Amino acid sequence: MSLRLGDKAPNFKAQTTAGDIDFYEYLGDGWGILFSHPADYTPVCTTELGKTAALQDEFAKRNVKVLAVSIDPLDKHHGWVNDINETQHVTVGFPIIADEDRNVATLYDMIHPNASLTATVRSLFVIGPDKAVKLIITYPASTGRNFFEVLRVVDSLQLTANYSVATPADWKAGEDVIVVPAVSTEDAIKKFPKGVKVIKPYLRYTPQPNID
Repeated sequence: MSLRLGDKAPNFKAQTTAGDIDFYEYLGDGWGILFSHPADYTPVCTTELGKTAALQDEFAKRNVKVLAVSIDPLDKHHGWVNDINETQHVTVGFPIIADEDRNVATLYDMIHPNASLTATVRSLFVIGPDKAVKLIITYPASTGRNFFEVLRVVDSLQLTANYSVATPADWKAGEDVIVVPAVSTEDAIKKFPKGVKVIKPYLRYTPQPNID
């Protein structure tokens, strides 16, 4: 059965390029991103892991740990990492799971038979500190992921987890946010001292509450 938003992310133990890990222990009390690749030594995936490596400091700032997965064996992963570092001018500092038995791929429903009977599709999961699935994105093999969008979504998820707000279309960190419908305008004015702009009774903006 496929995972849905709000479901508990399955735990697992796995061999990775950084040694054996327990997924929950690896995440600790922080956020996590688990993302899969159809195979090692593929061009789109090489650029994706390179971009993730380039953004490692950005993920760390947000208390997010990244973990990649491919069904290829560990020795291939190590060789591929060398290629990624060389061609993308980065240093991959996050683990890549060697999921030869497809345990992780099966737990997270990463194999879609209509796309491929054997390879994992390009799935990405954002997992919260409560180990619940907060975001699921699945891309086709031909389209590389936008990791700036992944960072944007993490910013939104972390903000909206702590405040009674939602983020509008194309929102970026620092821009105004939307007061959720469950909060009345009267309560919103008290709750958000930076001000509340009422466009419609159901559409109310306030400056992002967690920045000065």
